[in-house]
Amino acid sequence: MEGKSFLPWLKVGGQNAHWASEGAFTGEVSAPMLKEAGCDYVIIGHSERRQFFGESDEQVHQKTLAAIASGLKVVLCVGETLQERESNATMSVIERQLMKALVGLSPDEAGTSVSVAYEPVWAIGTGRTAQSREAQEVCQAIRRFVAERFGDEAAMSLRVLYGGSVKPENAAGLLSEPDIDGALVGGASLKAETFLQILSAAL
Repeated sequence: MEGKSFLPWLKVGGQNAHWASEGAFTGEVSAPMLKEAGCDYVIIGHSERRQFFGESDEQVHQKTLAAIASGLKVVLCVGETLQERESNATMSVIERQLMKALVGLSPDEAGTSVSVAYEPVWAIGTGRTAQSREAQEVCQAIRRFVAERFGDEAAMSLRVLYGGSVKPENAAGLLSEPDIDGALVGGASLKAETFLQILSAAL
C-alpha cells in the first residue's frame, strides 16, 4: 500500500513542505518524504505560514519548485490582508505573490502542476467570507495574470480555488462563478456532515 491510496479517487496532501530535499532541518518535512508517504499534493504559502512563521515570497517560491521537482502537485495560496484590501492593494498583492512563486516554471508546469487558492487573510477562520462577486473578481485576475506570463493554454488548464470560511451556506454561490474551480475548505471540513454538504454543492 506504500505510496498508494486504498481509494484511487482519493488524493492525499501535505499542509507544508520544506524547500530542501534533505539536511539538518529538525521539525521540517521534505517534499520527497511527503511523496514517499503517498501524498499527491502539498499546500504551499498558506496565509498562516506567511503570517505566523514569517514565510517570504522567496521561500514560497523555493518550496514550490522543490515540491514540483519531487512530483507533487502544489496548491499555492495567495491572499491579501484586510488592511491591504481597504487600501485597494488587493490585485497588486495577489500578482506579486503569484508571479514570484511561479518564477522558473514552464507554461505546462504552471498550468497543470499548480492550483492557485485565493484565500483572503481577512476571511480565514473569521466567519467572514468574500462575496461571490468579490471572489470571482480576484480569481479571474489570477487566471489573467497567468495568461499574461505563461499563455492562454496554461491559464485555461489552471485550477483556481477559493478558500476562506467556505461553508454549506455559501459554497454553491462561490462554486457557480466561472473562474472558481473548487474550494480549499478549512474548519468546515472537520465535521463530516458539513463537509458533505459542501461536496454536494460542488457536485
